[in-house]
Amino acid sequence: MPPEFATLDSSRVPFSFELYPPRSASSEESLHETIHRLADAGPDFISVTYGAGGSTGGRSLEVLRFIRENTDVEPLAHLTCVGNTYAGAAALIREFLDAGILSFLALRGDPPAGRTEPFLGDPPAGRTEPFLGDLETSAQLVQLIGRVQAERVPYEETPIPGLPGAARITSRRHVNIAVAAFPNGHPRATHRTQDVEALLAKQAAGATFAITQLFFHSDDYSAFVERARAAGATIPILPGIMPITSPARLARVLELTGEDLPSELAIALEIEPTAEGRREIGIEWAARLTREVVAAGAPGVHLYAFNQHETVLTVLAEAGLLPALRS
Repeated sequence: MPPEFATLDSSRVPFSFELYPPRSASSEESLHETIHRLADAGPDFISVTYGAGGSTGGRSLEVLRFIRENTDVEPLAHLTCVGNTYAGAAALIREFLDAGILSFLALRGDPPAGRTEPFLGDPPAGRTEPFLGDLETSAQLVQLIGRVQAERVPYEETPIPGLPGAARITSRRHVNIAVAAFPNGHPRATHRTQDVEALLAKQAAGATFAITQLFFHSDDYSAFVERARAAGATIPILPGIMPITSPARLARVLELTGEDLPSELAIALEIEPTAEGRREIGIEWAARLTREVVAAGAPGVHLYAFNQHETVLTVLAEAGLLPALRS
């Protein structure tokens, strides 16, 4: 099992969080406070998004460095394929490795603004999409990450006490590479089994675990894991859980992911007149989902924090994975 899931307390359910780089200098300080509060909860890692077409690469690295230097939590860097060359991607991977980042999430990513993205596999009849970049799949990015690390640090040396200049050759710590999984299908997939096939390709390329896109019902996660295991997937598959606390956020994530409208949640959010009430609805839904996937055997949970700590920590507390929060 990858080290990010190892724990001395066998009763503890691992959890992790996703953040994005600050959009302005004024929001940087509040993000640092959020990082400290999330780190205090004891997550296995905190991931930081990269941005469409690499639009936030520099700021992503700054956040990752802050996590590494100011907390005991493993920072995990998002990397994307689309719009990048082999040379550019390799240089970026080396930059992250040089900063001490050894965990990655390899993604196809979104195209730069104003450009469209290719379908997975052969496009439907009559549809053509432009090729964007040298790396066509996240499986290729997984392989590139491993290759760049191997070329950069083929092994490590440990000094031998009492023998000046002598060193013992030891194996290096290999990178952890997460990949995306899609319980209800990728929006550009052309057939039902393609998502499991893609996951198997990523596993064969060297991925060490997967994180799912959001879903709204625990059966979606369980059924996908069952299909993946039957097809030969052995890596841990973490459920990605997003607290939806407003109709606007729900509409936005449905637009981005292509998920079907969860009518019960949508109606509850629409008829609730207060922001606090909508927040409670979103937290309760996410907490119930967390309890159900953990009961179904999930190896942990990954929560999308939207750069705020209160909501995701409350979800974990209500799911029974953290002590109740103090006011």
